[in-house]
Amino acid sequence: MTSTSEAAAPAHHSAGRPVRRTRQPKTRVDPVTIVSFFLIVLFVMPARYVVGPLGGAGSPSSMVAVLLLVWYLLSALSPRWTPIRGRQPVRLVIVFMALAVLASYIAAATRPLSADEVNAADLGLVLVAGWAGIALVTADGISTMDRLETLRQRIVLGASFPAFVAMVQFFTGIEVTQYLALPGLVEKGSAVLFEREGFFRPAGTATHPIELGVVLAAVLPLALHGAIYCRIPEQRRKRWLMVALIAGALPMSVSRSAILGLFVVMVVLLPTWPSEWRLRAMLIFGAAAIVMRVLIPGLIGTVLNLVSVIGSDENSTTRTGDYDAVVEAVSQRPLFGQGFATYLPRVYRVIDNQYLMSALETGLVGLAALVVFLLAGWMLARRARRAAADAETRHLAQCLAASVAVAIFGFGTFDAFSFPMITNVMFLIVGCCGALWRLQTQTPHLSHEPLA
Repeated sequence: MTSTSEAAAPAHHSAGRPVRRTRQPKTRVDPVTIVSFFLIVLFVMPARYVVGPLGGAGSPSSMVAVLLLVWYLLSALSPRWTPIRGRQPVRLVIVFMALAVLASYIAAATRPLSADEVNAADLGLVLVAGWAGIALVTADGISTMDRLETLRQRIVLGASFPAFVAMVQFFTGIEVTQYLALPGLVEKGSAVLFEREGFFRPAGTATHPIELGVVLAAVLPLALHGAIYCRIPEQRRKRWLMVALIAGALPMSVSRSAILGLFVVMVVLLPTWPSEWRLRAMLIFGAAAIVMRVLIPGLIGTVLNLVSVIGSDENSTTRTGDYDAVVEAVSQRPLFGQGFATYLPRVYRVIDNQYLMSALETGLVGLAALVVFLLAGWMLARRARRAAADAETRHLAQCLAASVAVAIFGFGTFDAFSFPMITNVMFLIVGCCGALWRLQTQTPHLSHEPLA
């Protein structure tokens, strides 16, 4: 009887008044998880496939990047969920660059524009919004060193995919990326592989071999860091395999920008390594060069020749010949330029130098914004290195500095903002530099929860 009445009590209670349900805590979305989805779209989906009406700004990676900015701004509206806590120089740098682009957009409206230039200027704003979203979410959203390490691993894993695709393209001559596009996307660019000196020049899932080579050079230091400091024996072989994949595909782009990027990585990293690491690196590098010379006769000689003739070959003289035209054009609109993304190669001329392109499109103010952006990444990584208390974190900071250094030199060899993969990667890396600086220099109570 007692048990029956006790069992009936809850039923009577529920009949008399509604049961009050406990509120479940809101699920929090980790920024690293969202950025990881962006990495999948960036590295796996071929960059030359876009949403037709949007052109260059319609690449899936650019659209996801814009959503990152929207998410960041909406989260900033709530005191509970806002990622904006403590100092973060990356925010100031991004605001400076955005204002420079907006000023150039307004300046463009003061001159006659063709329909193509108007569309390019509008879509350029979309691109900049996406770049800002990548950098801000990364710089402010990463809450711990563990999450930063997770993101580093996923960047390397993502870059390994276009490296693998590039190897397939190089050895077979088959453009396999035509089978990776989503239905409904439009191909922007050629699916035919480039050739140089009898070698196929693979682009992987990037839009051009130069872009692929510079991306791999920028990610290589991060891959080296993960392999050197891997503490799980079962994963060590996998991480060195990714290093070999990225480093091996890099010269297959047959690009001097890629080789110069590799040289920059060595210059930045080797002086900070212990002598035994440097010796081992030299031996491995020499052995790899010999193996590649045997397996792929002529490739090493071709890429070395590309570097040795810089300044005297037709390609170099053509680029230096752009200087006079650029100076004349910049002198007409020195402060804010003719408008971001409006210097169309089919209308004007090809400028294989992002610094010159920035001076043309966004003026001296925009050029200063670009230089400040790149130098900020370098300085934040170096300051994080000085503030770090352990060798592993110091090495990570130096590797991020090496990645930024690749961009500092590489942006002078091609118009990087015209290529989606390298631009997105560099804004992501600068965001990582800002996150590392914040985690190493600010007190623990300033660390914040993930974005909602």
